[in-house]
Amino acid sequence: MSDATQSTHEPMPEAAFTALGDNRFRASVLTRGPWDLQQQHAGPPIALVSYALEAAAQTHGLQHMARLTANLLRPVPIGDVEVRVQEDYVGRNAGHFSAVVLAGGKELMRATALFQREDDVALPDGLPGHPLPLAPQPPADATPQRMQFLHDAISYPDLMETRVAVGRMFGGPSAVWFRFRYPLVAGHTPGPYQRVAVAADSGNGISAVLDLSTHLFVNSDLTINLLRKPVGEWICLDARTHLSSHGGGLAESALYDEAGLIGRATQSLFVRKRA
Repeated sequence: MSDATQSTHEPMPEAAFTALGDNRFRASVLTRGPWDLQQQHAGPPIALVSYALEAAAQTHGLQHMARLTANLLRPVPIGDVEVRVQEDYVGRNAGHFSAVVLAGGKELMRATALFQREDDVALPDGLPGHPLPLAPQPPADATPQRMQFLHDAISYPDLMETRVAVGRMFGGPSAVWFRFRYPLVAGHTPGPYQRVAVAADSGNGISAVLDLSTHLFVNSDLTINLLRKPVGEWICLDARTHLSSHGGGLAESALYDEAGLIGRATQSLFVRKRA
C-alpha cells in the first residue's frame, strides 16, 4: 500500500480503524465522508462489518461471501463503534449471518450476508457471457486522480487510491479503480471482500449527475452480489446513477478485479436540493 498525499497538517493515521477488543473499534479520520466532518463515509464501516462477518463464517468453512446488504440507519460518527455478529442459519453449503454496528447506545447500521462453501466446478466451453468480461481499462493504464470532497481535511480519499478508467468522477457514468493506501484495521492486511466493500459504496459518488454543492444524494443502503472471490489489490466500479423526479434514485455498479467481472452493487438514493 502506497503513501497518500496528506491534505492537511493533521497527523496521518496508520489505519482506518484500531481494534480495541470486545468487538469494539476506534475510527480514524481516514474514514471521514463528504457530507460532515464528524461523520464517516459508509464504505469503511461496511468494510469493517465484512471483516467481522468473514471471521464468523470462516469458522464453519464458508469462504465465499456471495452477498452483503448494509442498511444505513444513522450516520456513523468518527469515534468508537461496536460490531455485533449473529449466526442466523448455517447449513452444509451456505450460511446466513447478520451484524449490527452501534455507537452511543444506538444502532447505526444493520447488515446481512450470505456465505457459501467453495468447490471446484468444471464449466463447459462456450457458455454465454463467458469468459467473464474485463473492466474497461486495467489499473496500470488508468489515470490517477484523487476523489474531491467539499473539504480538504484528511478523509476517505486519503484512505483510497483511485484511478479513472472511463469518464470523469462526479460527472456521470464512470469506471474507477480503488485500492487501499492504508489498512482497514491496524495490524491486518485487508481481505478481498473488505476491498470490495470499502469501494462499492462509492458508486453513488463517482457516477454523480448532480452537483455536490447544490444537492444531497445520499444512499440509505448498499447491496453487493459477488459471483466469485476477488483477487488482487484493485477493485473497479463501473458505475452509473439513475434519478427520478420524486426524490429517489438508484446507483448501480458492475464490479471487477483485474481478472474480470466479480459482481454487482446497488444503492438506493435519497435526493434533495440543499437549503
